[in-house]
Amino acid sequence: MTQTTDAAAVRQPPKPTRARMHRAWFVAAVTFVTIIGAAAFRSVPGLLIDPLHAEFDWSRGTIGAAVSVNLALYGLTAPFAAALMDRFGIRRVVAVALTLIALGSGLTVWMTAAWQLMLCWGLLVGLGSGSMALAFAATVTNRWFTERRGLVSGILTAASASGQLIFLPLLSWIIDRYDWRPAAVTVALAALAVVPFVWLLLHDHPADVGQKPYGAREFVPKPAPVTGAARRAVTVLFSAARTGPFWLLAGTFAICGASTNGLIQTHFIPAAHDHHMPVTAAASLLAVIGVFDVVGTIASGWFTDRFESRRLLAVYYALRGVSLMFLPLLLGPAVHPPMIFFIVFYGLDWVATVPPTLALCREHYGEDSAIVFGWVLASHQVGAALVAFLGGVARDAFGSYDVVWYASGALCAAAALMALVIRRRTEGEVAVT
Repeated sequence: MTQTTDAAAVRQPPKPTRARMHRAWFVAAVTFVTIIGAAAFRSVPGLLIDPLHAEFDWSRGTIGAAVSVNLALYGLTAPFAAALMDRFGIRRVVAVALTLIALGSGLTVWMTAAWQLMLCWGLLVGLGSGSMALAFAATVTNRWFTERRGLVSGILTAASASGQLIFLPLLSWIIDRYDWRPAAVTVALAALAVVPFVWLLLHDHPADVGQKPYGAREFVPKPAPVTGAARRAVTVLFSAARTGPFWLLAGTFAICGASTNGLIQTHFIPAAHDHHMPVTAAASLLAVIGVFDVVGTIASGWFTDRFESRRLLAVYYALRGVSLMFLPLLLGPAVHPPMIFFIVFYGLDWVATVPPTLALCREHYGEDSAIVFGWVLASHQVGAALVAFLGGVARDAFGSYDVVWYASGALCAAAALMALVIRRRTEGEVAVT
């Protein structure tokens, strides 16, 4: 009887076990929250232009120059940050970056001169936010995922917009009710609050927890730390710069930065205020852009997994250019339906360009794609920096932003054409490394 029972037990199939969620999704969640915390400062520049102009009598060009330094460093730091993550690990680099953001934002409370704004707002926060740039999202995506990369990159890109959605209404209310200084302190505290999560939960590589990347068929051992991070970043740049797709990607992404971070994020609120719209209303509209940016970027990641990236980019830039051409006609003292339509339309397209740009970097540059994307992102921020500065100068010179809106719309049309010129990597062609 015992033998029969034992034999039946042997023949009985094992009970199914509940599938556990892959650790990659937890890492992506921590990355999402981290980018949200760092995004607090990304919400501040447009809110502070008028208060700083009123308190210190600094010109909008001077304040725009500080924003320009921040945006430029944000971009120029990114490729080195990607290489540093390969050398020292994601966790250490991100924790230091968040600390720099908190330090730079907190010190602005005591500033009395424009050079201090350049140092704190421009240099410290620029270096910190640059290390938290989209190259961070690219590194996490490349290490932890082999499937769903387009979707994950879209979600992580949307984190910055989610931070804008959370912090813009809050910070505008603080500035309107109290002063700009409590808002700066809020940004510093938000950055510091994320550091423990990064240190405790953000693993550098799937091999650290004994897992394969999500979707991988084989275990991938953790590579040895790469020495010479700066040298590697420069070497990759020189290698990529010998190829045509790099310059087209860099050019289109420079226009992307000029028409988003440099233009709308920096100058939309003061431009709306010029038309007698309340600052809190303008900040709320910018936050709504963040809502639809999340939807548009995640959708773009889904599209990128299924459609040709070059054509997606061309469509995105063309639609953005058309919307910017109409903006001068829509600004006014009250929020009306055409303005809401613009906000929704523009929000869906805000950073929808990132997933297909990342995909094209992976297609053409293989294992070096995160660093190459860091350099492409640098061009994005250089374009943003130029428009952040020139937009303020144009407002001082012409008394309005109209010429800036029209010029940016024309640039987006040029970017659409450039995207279509990017060649496809033929089957069997080796990616540049």
